[in-house]
Amino acid sequence: MKAFIYGLGLQFRLDIRSRSLLLTCYVVPLAFFALMGGIFTSVMPQSSGTLIQSMSVFVVAMGAVIGVPPQICEEYSGSIKKVYKANGVPLCAGVITHFISAFIHLLIVCAIIFAVAPVAFGASLPQNIAAYFGLLALYIAVSLSVGCVFGLFGKSPSSLAMYAQIVFLPSILLSGIMFPADMLPDFLRYIGYIFPATAAYGAMTSFAAWQLPVLFCELAAMIALCALRLKFLEKN
Repeated sequence: MKAFIYGLGLQFRLDIRSRSLLLTCYVVPLAFFALMGGIFTSVMPQSSGTLIQSMSVFVVAMGAVIGVPPQICEEYSGSIKKVYKANGVPLCAGVITHFISAFIHLLIVCAIIFAVAPVAFGASLPQNIAAYFGLLALYIAVSLSVGCVFGLFGKSPSSLAMYAQIVFLPSILLSGIMFPADMLPDFLRYIGYIFPATAAYGAMTSFAAWQLPVLFCELAAMIALCALRLKFLEKN
């Protein structure tokens, strides 16, 4: 346990020093929040009621789907995987430390948005703050599990940027955070249900019974894919 805690602390410090993670988890999301927060509340005053939720969805989607996969891919496609095997360290240890470290970073950024949005843009706080943070934590976990799958199955960090857009762009455009999902054609709205951002944003703004099972099923499916990939890597 001490070794795991030390590894987690080391990974957290490495992530802070990582330029790519700094950009995708902090700089770009907060810059987007500072710019779009003012635009949204000026053009659509009613968006102040969901500004915190929509900006949190953007932050998590960018950090988890674009920022995390290249780091995992670099670690498991290079010599570090051999170091794990040589020292008898389970291959899952690297994924778990990346997951927890990124989870903390994303939660910090979302907390900043939660604290700043009401002051800077007059955004409304969620009616049930405890439920909001519970749903946010679930959404972060699902999104990071998607990022871990991309990282483990990716061939090279450079190619992952293109593949990550397959999840990131629909998550932003079809989830309803940029404009109401009701404005989309039916077939695009149904496609949007595939992505965690749609169910998470819907649950954080207007909870419905189907959203939680969808998020938990997506989390279970991604964990299963990660486990299968790690078993394959252990044998090869």
